[in-house]
Amino acid sequence: MRPVHIIGVPLDLGGGRRGVDMGPSALRIAGLRDALTALGYSVVDKGDLPAPIPETQQPRDERKKYVRDIAKVCQRLYQTSLAAFDEGAMPLVVGGDHSLAAGSVAASSEFARRQNKPLGLIWVDAHGDMNTPATTTSGNVHGMPLAAILGHEPSELSKIGGTSPKILPEHTVLVGIRNLDDSEKKEVLSAGVHVFTMKDVDRLGIAVVVERAINLASQGTAGIHVSFDVDVCDPLIAPGVGTPVKGGLDYREAHMVMEMIADSGLLLALDLVEVNPILDVKNTTAVLAAELATSALGKKIL
Repeated sequence: MRPVHIIGVPLDLGGGRRGVDMGPSALRIAGLRDALTALGYSVVDKGDLPAPIPETQQPRDERKKYVRDIAKVCQRLYQTSLAAFDEGAMPLVVGGDHSLAAGSVAASSEFARRQNKPLGLIWVDAHGDMNTPATTTSGNVHGMPLAAILGHEPSELSKIGGTSPKILPEHTVLVGIRNLDDSEKKEVLSAGVHVFTMKDVDRLGIAVVVERAINLASQGTAGIHVSFDVDVCDPLIAPGVGTPVKGGLDYREAHMVMEMIADSGLLLALDLVEVNPILDVKNTTAVLAAELATSALGKKIL
């Protein structure tokens, strides 16, 4: 079993509602480290990366608010995650808003590149996160990281790690999508990525969707980076997120995603993002996220 490095990223610059900077603490309070240790992992908590708060910074460009500050945090995350790989460990990144994925996926991509292989990515999210400064209606950068990872704007994020794109569309799979901006729909359709919406989950069942997602993301790749936005879950089980959308994954479906990823043996790194304790009820969402991490790392029912 590879050791696990927990990396907290209290990044609260990418979204419109405050509070996700407390997400890493909430996951720790939920018992994340002890739960992974109980599975037999050697766990090192690397603490939280420094991240500024909006009150001390200037948004600057309204089309990509705080993007320079976000890029600095993502660069630190890139270095910290890459160091975990160098030590033979799995980066488990807890956020923080989803813009952090520009750093974590960049590190996984570099790890794969050193093996002369591309990276597979499964992006589990209610949203596409493929807006650009040209298409955004809010200027919130947490709606842009996947676009940057695929080599598009904002360039401040796409150039992290020195190579771009970090992943190819054919190795990129979105799961659980149910809320896209009109302009973003065009971006997603033209990008050539694989998409399984909640309609697909309803029609096919979560097991078929995840099986196909794993096959697509693993075809010829070094392994799979899973970036899991907790808002993919229905607000009934995950109320503590900044952008809740009705009709998400239920409790068992969310665990099935993670259990099947664990069964594949292909997981290289995991992000758990967008837990917002301010909007939560008795830390319910962080407890769920911690449970999902254990499923992704091999906890079994039997």
